[in-house]
Amino acid sequence: MSWLVWALLSAFFAGLTAILAKVGVQGVNSNLATAIRSAVILVFAWTIVLATETNSLSSLGRRTWVFLILSGVATGLSWLCYFRALQLGEASQVAPVDKLSVVVAIVLAAIFLREQISWRHWLGGLLITIGAIILARA
Repeated sequence: MSWLVWALLSAFFAGLTAILAKVGVQGVNSNLATAIRSAVILVFAWTIVLATETNSLSSLGRRTWVFLILSGVATGLSWLCYFRALQLGEASQVAPVDKLSVVVAIVLAAIFLREQISWRHWLGGLLITIGAIILARA
């Protein structure tokens, strides 16, 4: 499968996640809800790795470990904030604002990864920003 198919599947599951999380976080501390979700993901991810990639684990270098750990911390912080936002707001407003992460990724990719960002990237990022603002105020 191509990257686009995987990205579309990711978008579908992320959208589904917002709805399931909104229902699940009702009446529960948002940090506890995040911890439960994280535990499920941990077991799920390690089950897949152990079933398919056992030889790769020993070949990871120090730099890889550092950046994957930092990415995990960033993910955890994102989820804590996301679940709290879902607890306080409507999923139809929280999810679009969360997608501003696309704009953040574009900007950071240009700055830190020196990716060539075209006018289409910037226009798309601007449209995402405008859409998030419109939906957040709905």
